[in-house]
Amino acid sequence: MNVTIIIVIITCIVSFIAFSNQRVIDELIFNPAAVYHRNEWYRFLTCGLIHADMMHLAFNMFSFYVFGRIVENDFINIFGSKGTILYALMYIAALPACLIPTYTQNKENYTYRSLGASGAVSAVIFTGILLQPTLGVSLIIIPIPIPGFIFGPLYLIITAYLSKRGGSHINHSAHFWGALFGIAFLIVTALTLSNFNPLTNFVEQVQAYVR
Repeated sequence: MNVTIIIVIITCIVSFIAFSNQRVIDELIFNPAAVYHRNEWYRFLTCGLIHADMMHLAFNMFSFYVFGRIVENDFINIFGSKGTILYALMYIAALPACLIPTYTQNKENYTYRSLGASGAVSAVIFTGILLQPTLGVSLIIIPIPIPGFIFGPLYLIITAYLSKRGGSHINHSAHFWGALFGIAFLIVTALTLSNFNPLTNFVEQVQAYVR
């Protein structure tokens, strides 16, 4: 059983439990004020195990499963025996990394709460785009499949705009920073731990596609 499946199973189990148990949600949800004043740093990680409802869970886990299989396999091809560990590390590290700006902006806001694995899922999706930029990608806000190298910038622009505008219950900031974290993680680890250059690979694939 690969890491992607294991993460999906664990996330679904905890989310299903939380759907009918408000206490579990309260204990696991990301609450910047609780982190800042009570040192409950674990919330950076545990918030990725719970979701608002079935649609939220299904969307995140389906997206993660589709891209996770691709990225996990590519990590194994690039890093060999270290690939599985690095892939798992990227997902886990993306959970707190994507929330750092949210924490900084809301650490005195006792009413702010955030949940879901969207930031880590964005990290996996954008790592997949960097590895296979011509792969067709689509999401709710961009429903028509388009090559990843076009989808990626469009998604980041839209997400950055929505994050700046505010006024919704969706943490667009986590999506944006999660995506950038995934890209940065792959570039740094590939250039330091392998002979694979993800930037060169990206450019070569895009050039071959547009010719």
